[in-house]
Amino acid sequence: MKLRVLSYNIHKCIGGVDRRYEPRRIVDVIRGLEPDVCMLQEVDAGVPRSNRDRQVDVLGEELGMKHRCWYPNVDVRGGGQYGNAILSRYPIVESANLDLTIRFKKARSALHAVLRVRHDGVDRTVHAYNMHLGLARYERKIQLRKFLESHPFQQLHGDTPVVVGGDLNDVYGGLGELLAPAGFRGIEQRPRTFPAWGPLRALDAIFVRGSMDYLGLARCDTELARRASDHRPLVADVRLHAVKHAPHDELGPAQS
Repeated sequence: MKLRVLSYNIHKCIGGVDRRYEPRRIVDVIRGLEPDVCMLQEVDAGVPRSNRDRQVDVLGEELGMKHRCWYPNVDVRGGGQYGNAILSRYPIVESANLDLTIRFKKARSALHAVLRVRHDGVDRTVHAYNMHLGLARYERKIQLRKFLESHPFQQLHGDTPVVVGGDLNDVYGGLGELLAPAGFRGIEQRPRTFPAWGPLRALDAIFVRGSMDYLGLARCDTELARRASDHRPLVADVRLHAVKHAPHDELGPAQS
């Protein structure tokens, strides 16, 4: 079974060049990519600059993705917050936030969603971690180590499908080396995603682990994607392995 996973720093739906608040542009960019799971960063809720919209719901409703979660990271002066969101075509049966904040630095986190994906009459569990990491290199390394040592990640079987993505602010492209010993795989030459109007840095990434294959990774290069945010979106196509006996932690919570 194939899954299409998107990672996109939507910059509060504010254009990177024209500074206009236009959620419709973000919706149209995402819709054109036809993702199954969206990992979004810098998603507003109750902020004056974005009409006090709860953007996870605005985008989810427009995209027809009724399964979604959001967690705030940063309080905004004047009211409201922004944080990370996950939208899914498949049920989200659990969600939690992992605090990755380093003292005296801006609040950062990883949003963890447990997805129930049904394929050939069998329920599979996929764990998605949506991250927005810090600007300093040492900060990012500490944050990834915190993630790798966290619960429930430490308890997951090595074959359980896990997707990690987001705005990693990976200026020097070395974070994959920290994830590789834990079994994560990615694309070495990742597309540059920032700034959206003329990308120079590969700040965003998607990695996978467990019983799935990485089929490909692409950057959205439409004219609208150049204007809708200050980042370009990344899309990864992955394929879940067919398994006769899934690991225990793939069974997920009991269904009523």
